[in-house]
Amino acid sequence: MADSPAVILSGFADECANQKTAVEQLAVFAALGLRYYSLRFVDLGSGVKNVMKLTDDEIVHLRSLHHDYGLSLATIGSPIGKVKLVDREDGTHNAFIPFEKYLDQDVRRAIDLAHRFETKLLRGFSFYPPKGDDPAEHMNQTIDQISRIAERCHDAGVVYGLEIEANLMGSTGSALAYLAEKVASPAMVTIFDGGNLACQNMGPEKCLSELRKMITSVGWMHVKDYRIDPSLQWAGYVDEERLKNFVPCDQGDSGHEAIFRELKPTLAEKTATMKSLGAPGFFVELEPHLKGGGQFGGFSGPDGMGVALRALLRLLDRASIPYDLRDFASIEEAKRG
Repeated sequence: MADSPAVILSGFADECANQKTAVEQLAVFAALGLRYYSLRFVDLGSGVKNVMKLTDDEIVHLRSLHHDYGLSLATIGSPIGKVKLVDREDGTHNAFIPFEKYLDQDVRRAIDLAHRFETKLLRGFSFYPPKGDDPAEHMNQTIDQISRIAERCHDAGVVYGLEIEANLMGSTGSALAYLAEKVASPAMVTIFDGGNLACQNMGPEKCLSELRKMITSVGWMHVKDYRIDPSLQWAGYVDEERLKNFVPCDQGDSGHEAIFRELKPTLAEKTATMKSLGAPGFFVELEPHLKGGGQFGGFSGPDGMGVALRALLRLLDRASIPYDLRDFASIEEAKRG
């Protein structure tokens, strides 16, 4: 078998910064040897903002900092799709926004940000069904709404990455695979995240099984892990604000070494597919949550991000998956301009 192509390392840089300032985020990622990051929350001098709320001046400022620190944007880490499908009180704090308004405002804004930051990749989600309902009752609506988002992305030359996550319509590999099949858009791929399965009390064998169900649609991967607390009884719903047991990816219950070994034979095809969509390759993105995680983000600190990266590199080495970090040659190249 031919050697695997290198994966491209990235991560959610807001996790590494104590104050979430742009300079903190970019300095830590540059020091870790990374060339890409994903943008979610950032402080550019007027307080911490979600990427969706950045002003034109802040976008220009942040792009100038990219040049200063030698970093490019891998993805827009948008919250698109983390809203209710149905305007019904269900005991959650999830917002409902009428879909036509959502499409014309939030989705349009996320696509515009991808263009402004010169990335092809937009992270999103699969909508919240009413808590306690059978998700199957809401599948047709979900397919319709995601199809329309994917259509907007396709028309704009952007790729919509649908992340697997608890409590959403796409909470399992089988659900993501079904959505990908029914949406059937060249502008939509799925995002695997083992930690988002382990926090649903899925152990390593189950996590691997869920990856196998969706692997043909996977366009990039998030890396976090979770240690299952056997004293907690699984009730079918994750309290996203109380998740405490995130750990480095070589210490949790997702089974990342087996996940990477399963991924490796597909990397040549996946890399070619993502390049055909305008991305630089197949991204493996850190989102470790080592000091805490919640519904819309997490925190690891600069030390935690370093711990998480070293754990990831150990597992990639064991799976014989190549990757690239900055070295002295890259510094010399930057000095030459």
